[in-house]
Amino acid sequence: MSTVPAFKRLPRAVREQQMLDAAVKVFSRRGFHASSMDEIAEDAGISKPMVYAYLGTKEELFVACLHREGTRMMQAIAGAAAPDLPADVRLWRGLRAFFGFVGAHRDGWAVLYRQARGEQPFAGELATMRTRLVEVVAGMLDHALRAEGREIAAIDLEVVAYALVGATESLADWLADHPEADPEKTATRMMNVAWLGAGQLLHGVTWRPAAD
Repeated sequence: MSTVPAFKRLPRAVREQQMLDAAVKVFSRRGFHASSMDEIAEDAGISKPMVYAYLGTKEELFVACLHREGTRMMQAIAGAAAPDLPADVRLWRGLRAFFGFVGAHRDGWAVLYRQARGEQPFAGELATMRTRLVEVVAGMLDHALRAEGREIAAIDLEVVAYALVGATESLADWLADHPEADPEKTATRMMNVAWLGAGQLLHGVTWRPAAD
């Protein structure tokens, strides 16, 4: 009898998603360097040559994981934050979608935020995704300002957007480590921190240090 494992024939797109699911799981658990294509293939229930044939080297597979998880995250945010909503509702829905993604895809968040951050060339891929997220947040704030008949300097808008994204990422990392935490309650906490500051900024309220 043949000892070669038999694999059920599936459409290529379905098979690729199985491979990516397995790869995200393994990369999140072990990190890029300690992960092996053998383990990924075993988790996916396929042969290692098939992984190489479909998605390339381990580096190419990791980049494919980054792209898929990053795209999922951005689509969740964009789909929730419709441009015709009031600024606070739009930000709230975006935060709720973001934390909902992290809560539902903790392994994906670990690959995006923890594994890719310190590894070249993956850090560059992550930086590009982060820039897109900052642009989305800056666009939300700019839209809200214009609706109020106000504008602020582009550098101030960019700084606020980076601050909001950075704080949100840190809280998302906390959420990923606390499976008992509710993503929607976490989004509410972040909204209270973010909007009380951003809301005052939109109305022209700023803090300045006292003179020495």
